[in-house]
Amino acid sequence: METTDLLKKVRKIEIKTRGLSRNIFAGEYHSAFKGRGMAFSEVREYQFGDDIRNIDWNVTARYSHPYVKIFEEERELTVMLLIDVSGSRDFGSFEKFKKNVITELSAILSFSAIQNNDKIGVIFFSNTIEKFIPPKKGKSHILRIIRELIDFEPENSETDITGAIRYLTNAIKKRCTAFVISDFIDDNPGLEQSLSIANNKHDVVALKIYDERETELPPIGMVKFKDAETGEYVWVDSSSRRTRQIYSKWWLEHAKKMDVMFKKCGVDYVSINTREDYVRSLMTLFKKRALK
Repeated sequence: METTDLLKKVRKIEIKTRGLSRNIFAGEYHSAFKGRGMAFSEVREYQFGDDIRNIDWNVTARYSHPYVKIFEEERELTVMLLIDVSGSRDFGSFEKFKKNVITELSAILSFSAIQNNDKIGVIFFSNTIEKFIPPKKGKSHILRIIRELIDFEPENSETDITGAIRYLTNAIKKRCTAFVISDFIDDNPGLEQSLSIANNKHDVVALKIYDERETELPPIGMVKFKDAETGEYVWVDSSSRRTRQIYSKWWLEHAKKMDVMFKKCGVDYVSINTREDYVRSLMTLFKKRALK
């Protein structure tokens, strides 16, 4: 992509997503993703209703009057985005491909993190780790992430979510909030275990992106399908009711399997349709977490 075209796209994404993160998500993000704990800030005179467990006995003895310790939330977090850049992200049947939604969601989360003084880093993955951007702060860092989201071309097209999550567990030593953004079309049997281990060390959140057309086959006769990840072609008779039923059953079972797995691992998640308003989905997720 030419530099001028890339900069225009970066600017367009920046304007849209920074506005959303500032005007809609700022308070919800802060409530949904807690800091590392409470840190001592200062002391003040005891007031009626204060918790007596916070009395600073040394200061109280010095001034012969009760004083209490004031604590503030240690706000700074490290946020990691694990972004699926495999071939299946290039699918879309309406106005947006899955990769367009992934780009906007990632940019919103990045701006939300920066506005809350959090660090943000990215892991691009396919069936290997394609690129690692260490967590940092600052607008220039965010714009670099958006440029990569728009222009990044992976070397591989297949998917290994398990490997990406294991990489996160090993590479990020301190606890972080990690968003795994993928369509989760990956039947690796080790996924549940790796998710569970990662969520014990970090705070893992899953954003499952899908296109409505993936949920069922339209009855349009013989169709030649290409597997975006393996490159293989297969002919499918979509006019066959049985074929459509088998496919729909597979999709429902896969969705149920993912739902059970996320709940079992204690991972908060939301499914986002490329045709739907992802703002509503994110708000629902954030409010749900804030109530915990």
